Amino acid sequence: MEAALELAREAALAGETPVGAVIVDGEGHIIGRGRNRTEARDATAHAEVEAIRDASRELGTWRLEGCALYVTMEPCPMCAGAAYNARIAKIVYGAKDPRAGACGGLFNLFMEPLDRKIKIYGGVLEQECREILRDFFEKRR
Repeated sequence: MEAALELAREAALAGETPVGAVIVDGEGHIIGRGRNRTEARDATAHAEVEAIRDASRELGTWRLEGCALYVTMEPCPMCAGAAYNARIAKIVYGAKDPRAGACGGLFNLFMEPLDRKIKIYGGVLEQECREILRDFFEKRR
């Protein structure tokens, strides 16, 4: 999560919503990194999608079985769906997103009768993840 927080700080410096994400393989190595780039690219350039793309390039496959996604903010429906489609085994997030979170904040996509289950762990370094978001939006007001 510390690596994801560093990416979130980079996003904030670039004027993007400060969300960072990393993909970790089954041996604990970071194989994908991403930060929000929606202002610079497009609406799909969320940190999670960027990290999934990076990990897929690294492994040479879109199937990220056995991998974990660490992200500073609870994934939205698009990102939760991308993690599911990439066959990620575990999502670990920091700050809950009650407005758009799809892992329990607003709703939980993974409570639906899907053919694969993803383990979800929230609240990891929650205070630090929440502070970077709060500070970013306070400066913008």
